[in-house]
Amino acid sequence: MEAKGEINQRETRIKRKEMLEKRKSIDEIMKTAVSEKDCLSQFPQFRHYQRNGLFVHLESGRGDKLSSDTKKCIQNLLKLNMEAPYGPEWPAEEKVKRREMVASEARYIFVHEIPNEDAIKESESVDKERKFTCYPIVGFVHYRFILEEEVPVLYVYELQLEPHVQGKGLGKFLMQLIEFIARKNKMGAVVLTVQKANLVAMDFYLHKLKYTVSAISPSRVDPLLGLEKSYEILCKAFYHEAQVVLEREETCL
Repeated sequence: MEAKGEINQRETRIKRKEMLEKRKSIDEIMKTAVSEKDCLSQFPQFRHYQRNGLFVHLESGRGDKLSSDTKKCIQNLLKLNMEAPYGPEWPAEEKVKRREMVASEARYIFVHEIPNEDAIKESESVDKERKFTCYPIVGFVHYRFILEEEVPVLYVYELQLEPHVQGKGLGKFLMQLIEFIARKNKMGAVVLTVQKANLVAMDFYLHKLKYTVSAISPSRVDPLLGLEKSYEILCKAFYHEAQVVLEREETCL
């Protein structure tokens, strides 16, 4: 019979091997996701959105490739939508967001509004990408592929839309695209942060899109600490392992 010590050593070696294999698999998933140059190329049907009198074209971008005009557009839209929810915290938060938006790991989906349906038809002929990008940016999604509690996730840093294109289904459309991108790249979940004061956004994610307050959100980690924080971390997990880590029931804490 094997000595107890030998059995324990063998079990330890097996567990260590499993952990190393898991880490290698995660590293490969993250490497593949980050190396993707244009996640929209996997979903050509999402290039255009034409509903409720709104016609837009989507294009991909990276934080370290932004033009000065695009940076300015992002900054203006962030201030327009987020200054009120952040309140007195906004000046400091704005500085953080300006640094985040130009990081090399930042990935973008830009929303260009097309004046009318005829513009889309015309742009399908010659040099269509150039024609589309000449139209103004009326919204964007800033997202990244990161590890959260050792789970590969797509983290939505920002989803911002001009007021006049809100309420037309575009936000839901963009989040559906984000979830497709996450699944395609083998992410375990989509995660995002929402200001508690932004009641419209909280309702949008929790009730319309069925996201949940994550187990890593301050209010779930420590209810007393959560009272001091102005935000919640929300998530939608796709696989069991991610659900266990990011969506576990409060009674399990």
